[in-house]
Amino acid sequence: MGLDRQKLEAALQAGRKSPYLPFSLHLFDTVSSTNQILWDLLTQGAEPGCVVIATQQTAGRGQWGRQWMSQNGGLYLSMALTPELCATNSYQLTLATAWGIAKQLQSCGVPVEIKWPNDLVLIRRKLCGILTETKVQQGKITQAVIGVGMNWANPVPETGINLEMWQALQHTKPIPCLEMLISRVLIGIESGIQCLFQEGVNILISRYLELLTNMGDRVYVNNTAGTIVGVTQTGELRVSMETSEVKSVKTPEIYLQPGTISLGYCNSSD
Repeated sequence: MGLDRQKLEAALQAGRKSPYLPFSLHLFDTVSSTNQILWDLLTQGAEPGCVVIATQQTAGRGQWGRQWMSQNGGLYLSMALTPELCATNSYQLTLATAWGIAKQLQSCGVPVEIKWPNDLVLIRRKLCGILTETKVQQGKITQAVIGVGMNWANPVPETGINLEMWQALQHTKPIPCLEMLISRVLIGIESGIQCLFQEGVNILISRYLELLTNMGDRVYVNNTAGTIVGVTQTGELRVSMETSEVKSVKTPEIYLQPGTISLGYCNSSD
């Protein structure tokens, strides 16, 4: 599935009102991992805004070292940044990316929502995952690579959906081609990062919560029920517990780190 650079650059030019990042595009059909290729480019002197794009990965990576199934026909994209952030705030980059991409797709008529912490969902099925990797020196992030894997026309599991499948079900095509999708994803990352650094993390979090599909969901922590009420500035899930009689918990609200609780997806019978 060859990408048309001219069509992609035209879509970017039409969609970017005020460019914030200097995009440098590297297009491939198949790579091992777009994140890894981008890290290699950074060691060779690539600048912030460098982007690696492919339609298949042979060694894709997901969160917490998991393998990311990256079959042909998907969108796999990584962007380089040099954020002025403390290492403890690295998850803000993921939150900004998730919000920015979701907002861009919503503006096209695709009702995407965010599933905490780093997934985008469409009709309650996984459409996209985000992986942020960083290099840190003296407690500061010196380089970051934001990786995005989105289902376009690739096979997906029962808990997933690809955008072409959804558009066929809707008998409409708000995203007419892969190049248009790529432009929306890039503009989305750009707008999310711009929001974080120009308007601040509090504004970003408030906007993120507006699109969070998990708000108000009932969850269980150590067999005790609670309700999802928000997300902290550093990416933890805020859960209001229904009882304060929980060992080691002094307040009715607790914070859960990404990876410590699974919020799940619906299946095909729902």
